[in-house]
Amino acid sequence: MDRRNFTGKISLAVMASVLGTDIVFGKSMPEGYLPLGLQEKDPFKLFGLDEEMVILNDKPWNIEAKAHLLNDKVTPNEFMFIRNNGKIPENVDTANWTLTIDGESVQNKKTYTLSDLKTKFRQYTYQLTLECGGNGRSEFNPPAKGNQWTVGAVSCANWTGVRLRDVLEDSGIKSDAVYIGYHAADTHLSGDPTKEPISRGVPISKAMQEETLLAFQMNGKDIPIAHGHPLRLVCGGWPASASGKWINRLSVRNKVHDGSKMGGSSYRVPCETVAPGTKVEDSNMCIIESMPVKSLITSPKSGALIKMGNILTIQGHAWAGELEVSKMEYSIDFGSTWHSCSLESPVNRLAWQHFKTSISFPQKGYYEVWARATDQTGKKQPMVLPGWNPKGYLNNASHRIAVKVV
Repeated sequence: MDRRNFTGKISLAVMASVLGTDIVFGKSMPEGYLPLGLQEKDPFKLFGLDEEMVILNDKPWNIEAKAHLLNDKVTPNEFMFIRNNGKIPENVDTANWTLTIDGESVQNKKTYTLSDLKTKFRQYTYQLTLECGGNGRSEFNPPAKGNQWTVGAVSCANWTGVRLRDVLEDSGIKSDAVYIGYHAADTHLSGDPTKEPISRGVPISKAMQEETLLAFQMNGKDIPIAHGHPLRLVCGGWPASASGKWINRLSVRNKVHDGSKMGGSSYRVPCETVAPGTKVEDSNMCIIESMPVKSLITSPKSGALIKMGNILTIQGHAWAGELEVSKMEYSIDFGSTWHSCSLESPVNRLAWQHFKTSISFPQKGYYEVWARATDQTGKKQPMVLPGWNPKGYLNNASHRIAVKVV
């Protein structure tokens, strides 16, 4: 999606709404033209994104990568997906930013400045996989409501911060702690200050893992505003909605957190398989925790053209939530037979793993290269869409690219 296509997706009414007034002679604007008054809202400039990134929504901003943009072993800012539920905070004052720890399961409410966090606690850096729970939603049928992510709502950047565990222990966590819930500085789309756009969290066992961070740097620099500056939670391997951005308060709960988007069909799936289109009662919905095994071919781009007799090298990444990937395979005959790829170990727990292989083709014609990862428990990616659920979560079907041999 380039700027022309981005502009083409926004109606005159929406542009007028952003500008706060009617666009006189708006119907005379050239196709694809971005009014000067909106150019500061251009997401490619606003967030430092590559112009091939795909804009799914601007209220709130939701942006994904194409598969080939994710070829780097460490995802750079310009190719990182953006998933928001509310409005990004403005005029962030890092000098006066604080994090408050409260809730039923702490001895006393405690507040830390950013300086406190950076100087009082040891800092750690981990490369952590974050994937939107709805990545792949566009393939579900019946269609699921929400941003129609394809395959690019995943990233694996280097995150630097302090362990959440260390901060919780310092604040006097009680033995009855069950869950932590995050609260943040983003605002509800309605403008209602009493509503939180999203307030999710994780069980205390996940909060206490070594790799669960209160992060203030991404890839060695201050976290960009779109990714949670100046402080965010990073819980690798779980749906990215658990990794709250712009964090200013954490509640330590003696029950499962009940904040915004913790109930109904939000980031929850049927506890048991249901038929497509089935209405599922809340009592039969389970919270998504560890993400399923998955992989992505990042090179070459789908639609590759090669000459007969040449070798095609493919590469990409694989991940499996809390687990490691134990095997990576490819198929060129629509899943009839599978062949091994070389697979690297993760640089640390919860980082994605890189795979690579070389493929020769028996004759000229059209092919599809399918990729399939297997986790350390032996669970494989499905070749087709996995079980339907109301919000189109957890699509981990085999990724595939088209190849033409001439």
